[in-house]
Amino acid sequence: MASVGVRYLVSDVAAAAAFYTTWLGFTVEFDAAPGFAVVTRGELRLMLNAVGGPGGAQPMPYGQVPEPGRWNRIQLEVADLEAEVTRLGAGGLRFRNDIVVGRGGSQVLLEDPSGNPRRAVPARLSRSHHRRR
Repeated sequence: MASVGVRYLVSDVAAAAAFYTTWLGFTVEFDAAPGFAVVTRGELRLMLNAVGGPGGAQPMPYGQVPEPGRWNRIQLEVADLEAEVTRLGAGGLRFRNDIVVGRGGSQVLLEDPSGNPRRAVPARLSRSHHRRR
């Protein structure tokens, strides 16, 4: 199976790579800090690009400057959502909300050091929800 690549703009590539590897189970695949790094988890390749760098972080022709911290996010499945929130909270990490329950099950939004949200959901609920679609 081919991996899926997602690019995120970050304020500090080294801090972002440390966040993903220390707290969320990613491994470093490629490190060209301070401007760029790739971390992986399973088939997901997360490309961390410094703000203002070349490639996807360049200003648009009409002047808009890409920036981190918007609402696009990746979803990570966890075995025990409450335990994971407790573990990450004890590490001083920031959440955008408390655990919420909706049509797709439980979830919480965790911010990386640049303010990009990560959606964490229980593995069993996520898999059953996606099969119904």
